[in-house]
Amino acid sequence: MYDKIFKPKKLVLDSGEVVYEKATRTPIAWLIFLALLIFSIKFTNFQFSALIERGSNFFDMLKRMVPPDTGYLPKVIKPLLDTIKMSFIGSILGSVLAIPFAILASSNIVHNVWFNKIVRIIFTFLRTLPTLVTALIATYIFGLGTFAGTLAIFIFSFSYMGKQMFEVIETVDMGAFEAMESMGATKLKAFTFAIAPQIMPIYLSTTLFNFEGNVRYAAILGYVGAGGIGMILNDRVNNRDYTSVGMILLALLVTVMTIELVSQVIRRKLT
Repeated sequence: MYDKIFKPKKLVLDSGEVVYEKATRTPIAWLIFLALLIFSIKFTNFQFSALIERGSNFFDMLKRMVPPDTGYLPKVIKPLLDTIKMSFIGSILGSVLAIPFAILASSNIVHNVWFNKIVRIIFTFLRTLPTLVTALIATYIFGLGTFAGTLAIFIFSFSYMGKQMFEVIETVDMGAFEAMESMGATKLKAFTFAIAPQIMPIYLSTTLFNFEGNVRYAAILGYVGAGGIGMILNDRVNNRDYTSVGMILLALLVTVMTIELVSQVIRRKLT
């Protein structure tokens, strides 16, 4: 059994030459995966029995939200619009500012290893900060309200878009860029006319995807006082007003689905 799985297979070609096919590593990968899975279950004290016994409570909670309180809808509209505005402004500003920093992080544009690493470390550091934590810090500095939420979304969008775009920039065809540089064009001009047209469809598509996600993330920023629909959601949950919670979630669901549908249409046209 061991020989069949782990030993290289001997193959004889038509020319008579003998070659050995590399042994598959799939069984080893599966063993490592299962070992990590078992370790994770033990470490987190995950219990399937508790999931089976108490999982139905989740559906009981959903039943309390049905039917949603439509009379609460007028109070949902303004916080929902605040959430959309926070997400839009933060996403746009973060995506725009990410481009020059992504260029600085790209080793095929800026030939300075240390400079590349410093910018990449900034992206990594900002990306490791949970948006909720960033929003909490922003509320302590700037006070409660949508500005703190917008700033938190901006920081996440900047780090996310920056990482995505410098990786895209490093995979582009550099022929036109190098030709323009050899003719005396500056790096900025060469990038604008040789690199930007190659990355623009991916950039716009990634920006739209980032905006979609930020609308969902922004919904919980109100829990730390960063404005938006999360503030009334937290209030209604604390008051156990589940029918109003159902209306809030329904309005958020319709909004997110609408944004996703529009984004999908735009992304299809870009590709």
